[in-house]
Amino acid sequence: MIRSKAGVPCPTRLRARVRARVRDRAHRGVPRLARRVAGQRSGRVLSLGLPTIWGAFAITYKLACPLAQQDGMGARIVSSAVFFAVGTGLIAHVRRALLRELRQIREVAGAAQNVLLRPLPPRIEGLALAAGRLSASRGASVGGDLYEVAATDHGVRVIMGDVRGHGLAALATVAAVLGSFREAAHDEPELPQVLRRLERAMGRHLRERSRAEHPASGAAAPDSPLAEEFVTVLLLEIGQDGEISALNCGHPWPHLLSGQARPLTDREPLPPLGPFPLPAELPVLRCGRLLPGQALVLHTDGVEDARDAAGAFFPLRDELSEAARVPPVSPQSLIRSVYAELLRHAGKSPSDDAALLVLRNDRKRVPSQHPESGCRAGTMS
Repeated sequence: MIRSKAGVPCPTRLRARVRARVRDRAHRGVPRLARRVAGQRSGRVLSLGLPTIWGAFAITYKLACPLAQQDGMGARIVSSAVFFAVGTGLIAHVRRALLRELRQIREVAGAAQNVLLRPLPPRIEGLALAAGRLSASRGASVGGDLYEVAATDHGVRVIMGDVRGHGLAALATVAAVLGSFREAAHDEPELPQVLRRLERAMGRHLRERSRAEHPASGAAAPDSPLAEEFVTVLLLEIGQDGEISALNCGHPWPHLLSGQARPLTDREPLPPLGPFPLPAELPVLRCGRLLPGQALVLHTDGVEDARDAAGAFFPLRDELSEAARVPPVSPQSLIRSVYAELLRHAGKSPSDDAALLVLRNDRKRVPSQHPESGCRAGTMS
């Protein structure tokens, strides 16, 4: 090896060796890239070539085959069979291509949904978690339901929401709300400030959509669908002592499982985010404590609104009470059980997206004194 006077390798020689290694790695990567490109090209050639071959065969048969020029019954039957086979092949080929494209679209949509609704860890700060969702979009896993759980310096913060509508059109709103929550949950010391951040994010999202869809006016007209866009939001904060604080904008209240299922409170929620501004003062509800072994079940209205053939609503509270009879409640098992009963009740896929989120308190130590049961309001701006 060529060395400098200081005894270290010569920079020129080092640069030459680095270039050689880069060339070697590039050469080794070329065959893999070439095979991938060749596979893609062969697939495109095959998808275009088969219809061309079938069409050329049909035209050649009609123009060049003596049997096709005859008027006898046998010749007509053979010609009909040939063209029927060609037409069937073309239809089958088009069907396979459409199914392949639909499968790719579903995979992309599912990947986008999984990026937005990231899989929750099985445990956060002593709380066991599980979440699930059913999409109303047939054959797809995308929807307008959203949820997230974040361990912050202010406690474990939870969001459950439901965007108006479902399918791909709701994904952008889900992204705006969840993105804002994931930052505000850590930055803001109080729940009302988190909710106001979500309101501002929702407003920006609607204005951007309005400018994109109505570039001339720059604002949504009163009769525009954007003027009716909204999202229901439930915010929870669970402290180290298990104390539950809540803010609710038009969302169903969660159920507390403690031997049986009961709503966390019957207080009237605030309006959903979007159509109306938040009030100047936001009442934070203090809803007691989540004791060890107890569980909270958050859900969207698609669960309770599912109907059977006779029009009866799904008895969610009864199903949760049945699941809570034998503690401790397993979050994963509860979600599987509720969804199985929901599909059996509806007899088909639900007409609206249905999401569930279960949190069970696995913490051991709790304060010896607990406040009275039920929610009480504390007003914060």
